[in-house]
Amino acid sequence: MTTASTQDYADQSIAQGSQSFAAAAKLFDAQTRQDVTKLYAWCRYCDDVVDGQVLGHGSRVSEQSPEERLAELTQATLNALDGGPVEHPAFAGLRDIAQHHELPRALPLAHLEGFRADVEHRRYRTLDDLMTYCYGVAGVVGIMMADIMGVRDAKVLDRACDLGLAFQLTNIARDIVEDAENGRIYVPLDWLDEAGIPVDEVASSQHRVALATVAKRLVDAAEPYYASARVGIGSLPFRSATAIATALYVYRAIGQEVVKRGPSAWDERVRTSTLQKSGFAAKGLAETVKSRANMAVLRDDSLWKRPQI
Repeated sequence: MTTASTQDYADQSIAQGSQSFAAAAKLFDAQTRQDVTKLYAWCRYCDDVVDGQVLGHGSRVSEQSPEERLAELTQATLNALDGGPVEHPAFAGLRDIAQHHELPRALPLAHLEGFRADVEHRRYRTLDDLMTYCYGVAGVVGIMMADIMGVRDAKVLDRACDLGLAFQLTNIARDIVEDAENGRIYVPLDWLDEAGIPVDEVASSQHRVALATVAKRLVDAAEPYYASARVGIGSLPFRSATAIATALYVYRAIGQEVVKRGPSAWDERVRTSTLQKSGFAAKGLAETVKSRANMAVLRDDSLWKRPQI
């Protein structure tokens, strides 16, 4: 498998899988962009295999159980981290990253453990319970992305994790109905009880008004993590900082739009336009310029704390 084909796969994966992050990724320097897209492609592939989907949508036929698919992903990941032979470009990309960066093997394995929660159809009683899941599927990805950008300072890695947590809370708010239709409930069950929404009726149109209040709670919960992440942006290399700041503004805007639409938030998928993304890129650049080395601000002790790896 050639480096070119591996990169082509990664570029196609991010272009089709996440228009929001693909737009921000264009702002990285060439080498960082290549490595970031390879990491995205591995994450996207693993997520899709576990879910039985293709780029987050539809379904694929598999005779294997989700547990068996996760076990195979784990073995292929270990092979890639050890520099061994791989059969898929997603793992070739991960192998490249592991060889070029000091990526702790515990991080990609923690990401796969996050998927185990989906395999086991776990649900979450409280927000703290949900944050543990968000860490596995998104917070740890933020840490790996920062590692690729050369970050080694644990305090900056905390901020990178915070951004992943904020992204995931935003995604959950945007996709509540679609996830529920697929048997996935991520919203804290306590919140559903308080809103009077039976857990098996989350996708029902009769609960849209109440569901909008739950979505707002998720978006509000993401806000302090976005604020914390902004502090860490100034410690990233300049182009990486601009790309990450842009991604922050794009995803935060998605959450704000979910709240703005209220009960109609799930009539169609919330997205940002090309024009909006251009505006967020300009804001990202301005954010980078004014936030250089702004790590003097202490992280809020009330925020959820990631496991130390």
